[in-house]
Amino acid sequence: MTATELASSRRAFAVNFNEVITWNVAAQFAVKWNWPAEVILPLKLALRRRVNSGLEALPPETEVTLLTIRFDGTIEPRETLQIGEMKGKLFSVSPGNVIFSKIDVRNGAIGLAPSDVENMCVTSEFPIYDVNLEVADPKYIKLLFRTDAFKTLLNSMISGTSGRKRIQPSQLEEVRVPLPDRPAQQKIISYWEEGESVLAALNEKAFAVVRSLNKLLISKTENFQVAAQSKQFMATYGMSRQWDVKAGRAAAFIAANPTFVRLGDFTEECTETRKPWEQPEKEWPIYGVSNKDGVFLNGFQLGKDFNAPYKKIKKDWFFHNPTRANVGSLGIVPEVPDDALTSPEYQVWRMTGGFLPAFMSLLLRTEFFLAIVAFSRVGGVKQRMYYANLAEIRLPMLPLDAQRRIANQYSVLQDEILLARRDLVRRKKIVEQLILGTADKGD
Repeated sequence: MTATELASSRRAFAVNFNEVITWNVAAQFAVKWNWPAEVILPLKLALRRRVNSGLEALPPETEVTLLTIRFDGTIEPRETLQIGEMKGKLFSVSPGNVIFSKIDVRNGAIGLAPSDVENMCVTSEFPIYDVNLEVADPKYIKLLFRTDAFKTLLNSMISGTSGRKRIQPSQLEEVRVPLPDRPAQQKIISYWEEGESVLAALNEKAFAVVRSLNKLLISKTENFQVAAQSKQFMATYGMSRQWDVKAGRAAAFIAANPTFVRLGDFTEECTETRKPWEQPEKEWPIYGVSNKDGVFLNGFQLGKDFNAPYKKIKKDWFFHNPTRANVGSLGIVPEVPDDALTSPEYQVWRMTGGFLPAFMSLLLRTEFFLAIVAFSRVGGVKQRMYYANLAEIRLPMLPLDAQRRIANQYSVLQDEILLARRDLVRRKKIVEQLILGTADKGD
């Protein structure tokens, strides 16, 4: 029995009050870091909180991008809006900043801001920190946040019975974690990045298949650049569903490519819903969609916490976010349980023929398709693409054998990617041990 197990098995134990962050039993032996005492330091030494919004001098019509943090620590853009549209205060975020959700940090909602999103902002529910580069490498901090040990430590700080208890910045800053010297951090980072680089190379090959399909689709299209991107184009009034620039582009595209098929002739909308509150104690799997991962498991939610019916989804169906379809938030549903659900706001549909589902999942990722989506949306400031708009999209029909060849080529790469991801799972366990201090790199 380890010292931690021995301590946790006793009904009586002693703790110095000045070492306590949260006064509850679980917090006293949540994690045992196996490092010298001088390495276990408060997180505030590695992080410096930013308290100024940085937006005070900007006019209210300035556009900013709100961020969302997933439970795996991924930080993604949510929506673009004007500063004046928000009632509460917004805080500017810079690439590489640490951000966490006060409510969901215990579930893993903490990470580093991306470098490819402009004008990033969050509300006061998301504290922001700069990483002190003299103490820590941001990549090491990111790995630390992803460990089960760190999540356990955060959960031990939750007191009370409410599932919505927040972790305040002052609590997070006092958490004691291993902050070894930079060379030691770099060894851990390098071990993880070895596996990441293999996966990245395979993903690049998969992207190459999508790019090749994109070129093929454009080669079969007349006047694609003119209809999709040019500031000048011609469209007949009678062929436009409504009189605006987007509808004009769609009409010009259809007129230039009369042999293209209507997507709605090979798809149908799926509108079956479930009422989860009828099983209040059941945990329902909820799926989301993003331009990075396609369809993914977003989390579980108790039936009693639903306030609207959710849509049912099945393997090889598709769904998309109507407000973000133009940036690639569309995807095919993977193997999912029978009770899988998605938001009632998402548009769910399936293939009925003509296109292989595996091929269509690739076509959705091409710049060709996203360009068509851009002029197929409706609305003013917040444009959307509903199923009815998707159904009117026109596409070239490739022979089934060509579709199958392209889909199979991509499938082989996906098998290799799966093996690389499994290797990353193995490496994650070793990284966990390295950060805990219980293993050497060679183990």
